[in-house]
Amino acid sequence: MQNIKEYFNIIASKRKGRGLSNYYWNEITNYCNYFSHEDSSVLEVGCGSGDLLAGIAGSKKTGIDFSEGQIAWAKEKHAGKNIEFVLMDANNITLTEKYDFVIISNLIGFVDDIQAVFEQVQKVCHPNTKIIVQYYNSLWEPALKFAELIGLKTKTPTQNWLNTKDVNNLLFVSGFDVYRNSKRFIFPFYIPLIAELHNLFLAKFPFFRFFSLNTYSFAKPLPLSNPDDYKTKYSTTVVIPARNESGNIENAITRLPKFGKHVEIIFIEGNSTDDTWQKIQDIQQKYKDTHDIKIGQQKGKGKADAVREGYKIATGDILMILDADLTVPPEDIPKFYDAIAGSKGDFINGTRLVYPMEGEAMRFLNYLGNHFFSWVFTWLLDQRFKDTLCGTKVMFRKDYIKLTKNRTYFGEFDPFGDFDLLFGAHKLNLKIVEIPIKYRDRTYGETNISRFKHGIILLRMCAFASRKCKFI
Repeated sequence: MQNIKEYFNIIASKRKGRGLSNYYWNEITNYCNYFSHEDSSVLEVGCGSGDLLAGIAGSKKTGIDFSEGQIAWAKEKHAGKNIEFVLMDANNITLTEKYDFVIISNLIGFVDDIQAVFEQVQKVCHPNTKIIVQYYNSLWEPALKFAELIGLKTKTPTQNWLNTKDVNNLLFVSGFDVYRNSKRFIFPFYIPLIAELHNLFLAKFPFFRFFSLNTYSFAKPLPLSNPDDYKTKYSTTVVIPARNESGNIENAITRLPKFGKHVEIIFIEGNSTDDTWQKIQDIQQKYKDTHDIKIGQQKGKGKADAVREGYKIATGDILMILDADLTVPPEDIPKFYDAIAGSKGDFINGTRLVYPMEGEAMRFLNYLGNHFFSWVFTWLLDQRFKDTLCGTKVMFRKDYIKLTKNRTYFGEFDPFGDFDLLFGAHKLNLKIVEIPIKYRDRTYGETNISRFKHGIILLRMCAFASRKCKFI
């Protein structure tokens, strides 16, 4: 360990910039910044000269490092940037604050006991803290050693070379839940056009990404295990968009179980041609003594607009969507509460493609389309998706508020609301988990989905989002 500390102190004493490797380091900084936000508190463990911290967003930024020389250099380089640099060994973290975002970049290759470092990081985590661990792809070990031999790379002490399974296992045994892995960057030198072709495009596709230099593991603290800790902890708002769903309104109330601390139900009627609005008003009066029901009419069009109208007046800690067609059974909604309240995930997405469906629940072309978009999303977001278009989606209201602030990044591109929420959750670095449900036939009315018209819109949204989520 002493030799490694001396190595970094010597590097710092020379006060040299990153030189030819600046292109490589900027890639890491930009990728981490994609998941950081202005209102996030950020800690970097093993901050070195502090360049990564200086390049990302955050309301409070702290860097720790065991090298006296690196900390002194960081304070010198980034004076006046409101970043706190602290001399501290990752094996003995004594910070008392809890951080929203922890970055561990190019560190685990140099520590004697990686598990011990991860366990120390637990001290600065709250239940929703997100961790990014960045490390070399072990396939690159021969190439990087050769680069050191011929002088293209600074010679470093002997390192640990771990694969993704090794790192994920170490995170798990240290009390973290790994929810995403990503590989990026296959051409480490900047040559115009060639570097962009390899890193911005080729590195994002199957086979090529296998050879990427940088590997990332995304994790959060393992969830609560005792149901007593969360069963009555949070209040919930269930927003029910309803267009031409008169025959389903009362069933939505009578079939919805009570769960959590309190359940608020918000019906948003949208341009119906039947008596849906009158039915909603009648049901509000009928159940006013037993249920907390709010009602409203949307001014715009589309499900996304209806959901946003409902979320504007929601007061619950947790926000849920329940489609008024009741093809997602209201009886299954408590499963979504348990998943998010128990910290199994930060964003809960329903999936209709696990259990067998009732006969007419989904038309064949819709079925194929859902499978296609699930594959596209899995590739776009580096996380497995079974079903992206299920109407039931759940998140904390505090995270939704953050999502609305970041909505300008994607724009008002989604009339359905599914993609807006999923892409927004990804940008917020939320852990997305899926809850399988038994998809039911409609008992009233007809679907508002147009297979071909809406399918084209969904394809355009995927193409747009690829530029915002994948090719960054």
